[in-house]
Amino acid sequence: MHVPDGFIDAPTSAVTGVVAAGAVAVSLRGARRELDERTAPLAGLVAAFIFAVQMLNFPVAAGTSGHLLGGALAAILVGPFTGVLCVSVVLLMQGILFADGGLTALGVNITDMAIVTTVVAYAVFRGLVKVLPRVRRSVTAASFVAALVSVPASALVFTLLYWIGGTTDVSIGKVAGAMVGVHLLIGLGEAAITAATVGAVIAVRPDLVYGARGLQQRLKLRVNGELVDAPEAEPAPVAAGSHRKVWAAGLVTSLLLAGFVSFYASADPDGLEKVAADQGIDKKAEEHATADSPLADYGVKDIEDARLSGGLAGVIGVGVTVVAGSAVFRAVRRRRTADSSPTDTGARTSV
Repeated sequence: MHVPDGFIDAPTSAVTGVVAAGAVAVSLRGARRELDERTAPLAGLVAAFIFAVQMLNFPVAAGTSGHLLGGALAAILVGPFTGVLCVSVVLLMQGILFADGGLTALGVNITDMAIVTTVVAYAVFRGLVKVLPRVRRSVTAASFVAALVSVPASALVFTLLYWIGGTTDVSIGKVAGAMVGVHLLIGLGEAAITAATVGAVIAVRPDLVYGARGLQQRLKLRVNGELVDAPEAEPAPVAAGSHRKVWAAGLVTSLLLAGFVSFYASADPDGLEKVAADQGIDKKAEEHATADSPLADYGVKDIEDARLSGGLAGVIGVGVTVVAGSAVFRAVRRRRTADSSPTDTGARTSV
């Protein structure tokens, strides 16, 4: 659902740019509370994984494909604030390096694909886990529903933005119907990918899933005929190098998906591209500012072999995204440590 330059007029793009910048600023502060020694090293990997899976377009209808948006997955794995940053990093890398999503439309894309999907998905997810049994399967089920809802929600927000600042005279009712209809189907794919990924991580390291924190049921003991909460047990120590193993496995998976599996992705236009072509929205599409980039359209310039060109571009994309994302989240983590140091120092001095 990457919106290109020319679909949305300049004033609306500027307003969404301000909204996106504000949301990123808020998310940078919020991520300080979410990231800890367990999740900070993995947040950059989550961004790289989303980049890789977004290359895997899957067919959803005749002549139409879809791909992961990633907001639900990121929010559940590393938290909603960090999730907004993860998807924003991906969109920035795609827009600058791969000419995917317009640069003047970057605010639109961050608002629609990062903010809306993350906020909607996490709100649905938290609502569900509060009423479902407090077991791991509930986290996976809630992930499925949250991801499913987030995609048509994003389609609706795009329709609203197009109604406000669209550059072609088309029936907004037809656009809304077409966008929501196809993105409900895409949402099923998003839900399956999200639930499978969250379930896989929970099976190996449930402590790394932000959305699963605090869901363990307290053990009950019968004392004098009454049930009381048992004392909380000390958390089991994490084996040295365990984080590195998870990180390495995730990175290898991302590289394989982007470098090899992506060659078999559907070549059909995605949901937005298909609707834009059918409704005449694409008449105002403008050439991307980085259309001459060596990695434009997810291929390496001057490499004739399509498989090699696309695979190499995918590997480069994963590498750049994990480096950029890791740098951002390390900086956020260091800022959290710096902010807490004066309090800690003062507390020690007063004792």
